[in-house]
Amino acid sequence: MQRILVLNPKGGSGKTTIATNLASYFASQGDRPLLSDNDPQGSSTRWLKKRKPEQPFIHGVAAFEHNSRMTRAWQMRIPADAMHVVVDTPAAVSAHDMPEMTKSADAIIVPVLPSDIDIHACSKCIADLLLIAKVRRDENRIGVVANRVRRNTVIYQSLMRFLETLRIPVVATLRDSQNYVRAAEAGFGLHEMKHSVVAPDLADWQPMLAWLKAKEGTVRPSEGINPLPETA
Repeated sequence: MQRILVLNPKGGSGKTTIATNLASYFASQGDRPLLSDNDPQGSSTRWLKKRKPEQPFIHGVAAFEHNSRMTRAWQMRIPADAMHVVVDTPAAVSAHDMPEMTKSADAIIVPVLPSDIDIHACSKCIADLLLIAKVRRDENRIGVVANRVRRNTVIYQSLMRFLETLRIPVVATLRDSQNYVRAAEAGFGLHEMKHSVVAPDLADWQPMLAWLKAKEGTVRPSEGINPLPETA
């Protein structure tokens, strides 16, 4: 089982977009992945509810909800047929919570937008992962995704120069595309849409999917059954 954490304490970086499209991709490949929604906004959960019965199946857990009719352990259990767990984390995650949150993650994807505010937030997030969560660079568990980029802009060039300084791999550069909006509104992922419409976007995803695939043979030992510890 591979656990993928999509993390950036700054809101609006595109965590849900990446998490839902990852879950959709794994489902389209024949897996029955688990999408764990730990964000109180519930965006991943709403996306799941839009999906039709005939679409590839995705297990869903609204981890931000507390159901008094069942134990927390039962609510957060991972189905036996789920080969991938994708965790959509909440905004405003504190550095103090990162060690517990990341310890069982096989891959930590950090999306960042091309803006001065987002670049600063990403810098702090990476520093917290390295210094407080103690995620070592040589583990190759952290991958940065440059999100909603327009390659012919000055801020994009600034973003890429900044990312080079981190010494953390940039595993994908996703263009600013309306296809993500259309997919979210319909409960689809890009890999379920008409190929001729989304071909340039699918090409953007190939480096990240290859990075995750390469890590499947080096999955860290499972530490308990919860995709994440309880969130407030």
